[in-house]
Amino acid sequence: MKIQLPDGSSMNYDHAISLFDVAKDISSSLKKRCIVAEVDGKMVDMNTVINNDASVRFITDSDPEALEVLRHSTAHLLAETIKEMYPHAKFGVGPVIEDGFYYDMDLGDDIISDKDFPAIEKAMARKVKQGSKIERGVLSKEEALDFFKDDEYKIELITDLPAEEEISIYAQSNFTDLCRGPHLPATKWIKHFKLLSVAGAYWRGDSDNKQLTRIYGTVFFTKEELDEYLYLLEERKKRDHRKLGKELDLFMLSEYGPGFPFWLPNGMILRRELENFWYDVHLQEGYQLIQTPIMLNRDLWEVSGHWENYRENMYTSSIDDHEFAIKPMNCPGGMLVYKRDLHSYKDFPLKVGELGLVHRHEASGALAGLFRVRNFTQDDAHIFMTEEQIVHEIQELVRLFDYMYSVFDLEYHIELSTRPEDKYIGEIAVWDRSEKALADALDAMGKEYKLNPGDGAFYGPKLDFKLKDSMKRIWQCGTIQLDMNLPERFDLTYIDSDGEKKRPVMLHRALYGSVERFIGILIEHYAGAFPTWMAPVQVKVIPVNLGLHADYANKLNEKLLAHHLRSEIDLRDEKLGYKIRHAQTHKIPYQIVIGDQEIEHDQVTYRRYGEKEQTTVSTQAFIEMIQAEINNKGH
Repeated sequence: MKIQLPDGSSMNYDHAISLFDVAKDISSSLKKRCIVAEVDGKMVDMNTVINNDASVRFITDSDPEALEVLRHSTAHLLAETIKEMYPHAKFGVGPVIEDGFYYDMDLGDDIISDKDFPAIEKAMARKVKQGSKIERGVLSKEEALDFFKDDEYKIELITDLPAEEEISIYAQSNFTDLCRGPHLPATKWIKHFKLLSVAGAYWRGDSDNKQLTRIYGTVFFTKEELDEYLYLLEERKKRDHRKLGKELDLFMLSEYGPGFPFWLPNGMILRRELENFWYDVHLQEGYQLIQTPIMLNRDLWEVSGHWENYRENMYTSSIDDHEFAIKPMNCPGGMLVYKRDLHSYKDFPLKVGELGLVHRHEASGALAGLFRVRNFTQDDAHIFMTEEQIVHEIQELVRLFDYMYSVFDLEYHIELSTRPEDKYIGEIAVWDRSEKALADALDAMGKEYKLNPGDGAFYGPKLDFKLKDSMKRIWQCGTIQLDMNLPERFDLTYIDSDGEKKRPVMLHRALYGSVERFIGILIEHYAGAFPTWMAPVQVKVIPVNLGLHADYANKLNEKLLAHHLRSEIDLRDEKLGYKIRHAQTHKIPYQIVIGDQEIEHDQVTYRRYGEKEQTTVSTQAFIEMIQAEINNKGH
């Protein structure tokens, strides 16, 4: 039996052997650090026995994949502890999520709050010291149903499993859980953890089901990583876009329209700058810009498939005895624009963009500031092309995404989402071709991506761009969706070089994703201290003495405004220090102080936001400097 290792070396055995023993044969230190292993591309526990030729990669606590395993096992430790403290508790699911984990549990009439966390954490720590082994077992469906006969949640999960699926359980000390795994070899690895919050969550996300208690937590391999994360959590609270949005007069929310944001004057400036930037870039990239109606007849939504697949999220109304729906997406309107004209292969790629306001009926409990709203502006584009152009056009889009996100100092990674298991339209063969085209485009560019099976849109596979902000949070924003189905449903055609009618391929594409949500992300990313080109107020002019310096300050302010700079003057009868602090708390990029010297030499003394150093330059030099900064978007 041959075991192939990543470095090209191999190990030969004439008998079955556990992964622990293979690691020990390589080095005793490796065995001590191993968390799990990857065998022929599949993650498995370290006590797995190998009895055939296999490729093996050992994963230690320094590998990124190990953190997910650590968090998964910590969720089980939490459940074990809760079961000991609340013997009647029953458990739903406890998955790993971004930055941590959670576990859903039915506690009956008992209530857990964050005040109970210290006691729960202390009990978890005692269990860690016991160092219980975590061991995997396999049951038949009948055995599993019998084992969990007193837990209706596990019974439901087991019952829904396909007949052919292996059912595995994991046991540690006196606790056993239904789980696919893999897990840590033992609980001794779980040392640096923290319970974070508690919330209610409907079983399986269905509001018709019972509401369970959901406890969130996080865990790291080192205390330093945990401390850094907890620090970031505190910073995130300070940067909450709802708090900053109110303080900076950007937007407001009202009980008269839950989920429908109101934009205030400062917010409108910020929004307008982002939209103008979007328009400028798209015109340079050869896009044609359109606007489609906000409400269209039900017949259109039936053709598009939205009525069947998305009806529960759409707002409807009756007009002249016909049923209409407010658009939840811009795509069907874009199809009608395409069908207005005859098209030739020479027109391709045809790029059509729209900043379109859409409405979706989100559950009231899911609404969250600008992050989850009921009306928002999608920065949509639809690109029509031949099948042969797919790879090139996707590469062009990725290049555009690179540029746009770099302007905001946002990193990203890409996920390729494939055909959903249930709700999808079109032939599987078409889906397969579409998924391959997306993968081929990224492979040709050398772009890494993560496969996300089953998470595609109902009409086609997609590339999702997951952004990382300054607080190391991940946001889903940009997307590229390859659609060979809607052109079929709308009977879109073009005349090919041979004079025959053919069906175009279409890409759906968004960069911001939602203008509202993107602004919410930027508020927190920049902590409200926007780059000068985006800032609602770019310059605050502050005279030292109103009697002596106000006239000159007024003339300077007018000059800045004449050069299209967003300038304000502070003529309040307050102390200079107070005015400067006020400008700082409102995060204005530049504060200019005007005194005798500035008037005498036609100069300005400015200070950038967040800096203590003051600089004196000529008025013209300041104007040219700030204009260059705005034009270059800070780069």
